[in-house]
Amino acid sequence: MTLTPLYPLFRRISTLLMVVLSCVMLAVPAWGQETASPELSESGNQEGVNLPESENTEERAKALIDRGRYVEALAILDPLVKERPVHANILFLAGLASIGAAGEPGMDEETREKLLDAAIRVFRALLVEDPGLVRVRLELGRAFFLKSEDGLARRHFEAVLAGNPPAPVVANVNRFLRQMRARKRWTTRIGFAIAPDSNISSQSEERTIYIGGLPFQRDQEDLTDSGVGVSVWGGAEYQHPLGPRSRLRSGFDLSRHEYSGGKHDRMTVAAHAGPRWLIGNRSEASLLATVRWDERANDSYSDEYGIRMEGSRRFGRRTTGRMRTYLGERRHDRSTALDGPVMDVSVGMSHVLTPALRADLNIGWSKERPDREVNRNASRRASAGVRAALPRGFTLGGSVSMRWTDYDTAGPFPQSAPAGERREDLTRSFRVDLNHRGFTWRGFSPRLSLVKEERTSNAQVSDYERTFGELSFVRLF
Repeated sequence: MTLTPLYPLFRRISTLLMVVLSCVMLAVPAWGQETASPELSESGNQEGVNLPESENTEERAKALIDRGRYVEALAILDPLVKERPVHANILFLAGLASIGAAGEPGMDEETREKLLDAAIRVFRALLVEDPGLVRVRLELGRAFFLKSEDGLARRHFEAVLAGNPPAPVVANVNRFLRQMRARKRWTTRIGFAIAPDSNISSQSEERTIYIGGLPFQRDQEDLTDSGVGVSVWGGAEYQHPLGPRSRLRSGFDLSRHEYSGGKHDRMTVAAHAGPRWLIGNRSEASLLATVRWDERANDSYSDEYGIRMEGSRRFGRRTTGRMRTYLGERRHDRSTALDGPVMDVSVGMSHVLTPALRADLNIGWSKERPDREVNRNASRRASAGVRAALPRGFTLGGSVSMRWTDYDTAGPFPQSAPAGERREDLTRSFRVDLNHRGFTWRGFSPRLSLVKEERTSNAQVSDYERTFGELSFVRLF
């Protein structure tokens, strides 16, 4: 499988898209941005805003919603929603009426979906202006829940719990979370990105190596190589019920990275299958058999098979913990000296500080034991990141990660480290993400990412620096 003949076309399109979408993402205003974004009370009323022309109409619509007459309320609110500027409280009432109408008996599926999509649009518009509106976020999560878009619903429900809502709201949110965990069947993902890279293969710029005290010049093809690439990725998983609290998971993942010339092209295909157990109301665990196949430069490179154990637990309203353990065997098509067992263990935690601020922390350990002794190593890693939803529709995220790798020997070349000293690497990575929640297409938002990565080592030609960016499409709402 190769996409190389399409690369010139991809490159021209990618350059144009990166310029246009970057400008649009940072410049386009969110729908409803002309209006103020006042705080909404639990009843949905707007405080401190004068509505002289629509006050009576608004009160009638609210009374109809309170009585469960949602379709009639929508008929009153629809002309007001189309006005510019539109008041925040009108948007909120329109969202509530749309959700209520979607649940009317006898409502056909197509109309129900349109009503839920309309509710999502108006709630999103309010959150673009003020991501701290807990009641609005609760209703947005409920709309996603009714559409069975559980990943998006869970994100908003967890943010609601961080806002210290009343006890009845907490109980309802926890009920939604339990139902989503129990009914989970299909999970799918797909994405596309344009990715400029200053050092695609993470190579050192050092031109001279020393073997036996004598200098040798490295070939030009072994030095750093930059370029603009394109990547696509996707995957799907289905969970078949085995019992009230057990499922059979099966799924696959595929990713493809394409660069000019084909030398740096990469493709990965992976699959997994195994049981998942729901443990109590807050915990779960899975035991999965996995297989993986890697291709490099449009040629088969390696395959891998193993066992992966996963688990997660919610600790209170704001914190979720995760763990993963993997044990596998890697086999290479040509570099058979790299064959051998691999192991990886990681533990992570997500903490929702406020409805608009989330923090993540991860630590891990891995080990590779190939047949070639010089490549045997063990690594420790740690990463931390925060993501903040800002007013005017922007979301800003940042993370830092460190990886310490210790090898069993001095390195790949004689004199690559001081006599008797083993090779040691330290890799640092800094990442910044920016996206605009108000610019969406079918729930997807463009995201600009910039990553700076560097490795220092006491081994020859093992240091490198790399700066790369990515314009991708991600789904946050």
